[in-house]
Amino acid sequence: MKLCDATQFYSEVGGGVGRYLKEKRSYIQNHTDDEHILLVPGARDEIIREGRLTTCTIKSKRLNKTSRYRVLLNLGKAQDALMELKPDLIESGDPYHLGWQLIHVGHLLRIPVVGFYHSHFPEAYLRTVKKYCGSWFQDVLLAYAEDYITRLYNEFHATLVPSEFLKQLLEEWGVSNAHYMHLGVDVSTFSPGAPQTLSRSQLGLGEDRKVLLYIGRLAGEKNTLTLLKTYEELHRRDPDRYAFIIVGDGTHRSALEEMKSRLGQFYWEPYCDDSQKLADFYRIADLFVHPGVHETFGLVALESQACHCPVAGIRGSYMDANIFAGLEDWSGENNPTALADAVERLVMQDLNALGNKAGEAVRKQFDWQIVFRRQWKLYEKLIEQQSEFQRHGGLYLK
Repeated sequence: MKLCDATQFYSEVGGGVGRYLKEKRSYIQNHTDDEHILLVPGARDEIIREGRLTTCTIKSKRLNKTSRYRVLLNLGKAQDALMELKPDLIESGDPYHLGWQLIHVGHLLRIPVVGFYHSHFPEAYLRTVKKYCGSWFQDVLLAYAEDYITRLYNEFHATLVPSEFLKQLLEEWGVSNAHYMHLGVDVSTFSPGAPQTLSRSQLGLGEDRKVLLYIGRLAGEKNTLTLLKTYEELHRRDPDRYAFIIVGDGTHRSALEEMKSRLGQFYWEPYCDDSQKLADFYRIADLFVHPGVHETFGLVALESQACHCPVAGIRGSYMDANIFAGLEDWSGENNPTALADAVERLVMQDLNALGNKAGEAVRKQFDWQIVFRRQWKLYEKLIEQQSEFQRHGGLYLK
């Protein structure tokens, strides 16, 4: 089987979609005889073959000078590459123009095309619209978004959704092919234990401090300004109690740089793609602080729990379903004071007991091997259905 993943939400320096694709390729290499094609925007047009793995980049401009993401506009080049590489199935991680083009390529190649609904983008953007334009305009755009999402994702042979609650919402909107397919964790790497590559002293953090960690993009859709203000609020309340770690970069970088000198024990690393080192960050921390309010899954929160580091956050996103200890103490409001209160409630508890409880649940349910075995069964079923349809004189399932 030759599988292809295509997305614009890809960066050489991390991100949840990038992590998913990295784990998928690792599974293909270590547990299957299949081939994989990764089609993403890049600095140049290039096809790189490494055994059964092929990476195809389409020359694309960055969103802006500081962005790590690029916009793939040359759809013709993308189509030509896929027509040459001839996958058996395409998975689209793009809800915009590339997604529509991949559906068209599927028609040309007579192969199934699957959509992965990685991000619930209407929710992320419409709150900003409401803030500046009012509820009536938000309602108009939401109606348009519902119609658009329904039209696009019903064109796929299947729509993979990482949250059961989000799957139900899409079905209410009219998406008729949704399949719950949660993400996973490499539990052999993200596991409890002593750090192997890092130490608190190396990071300039005291052993007597409660270490708070965030890993992820510094961006509006990740609500990281609330995180930074929460860190400041906690430092104001007790300057000698906390130490802070952030691993990530993005549009809120200047706000972080302006703030971090005031917080004393603060370690920042813009980028880390070493899974073992990331696991050590989780192991060093006492508590992971996740400010997201638009999460469809929350992969970093799952990794943190796998390392027995409990999580603090803001209730109300689809991530809640993947928190296995301490959720009752999370903030019920999206503001720095309430999130700081939640952190203080949790650090007063037995964090080791919370971490052990969460880690046990993650290991039982979210091992990547279990996740991908389910996914492969769906892929094989769709490919077989397509082959059967053609054997009986049909042209295309959709």
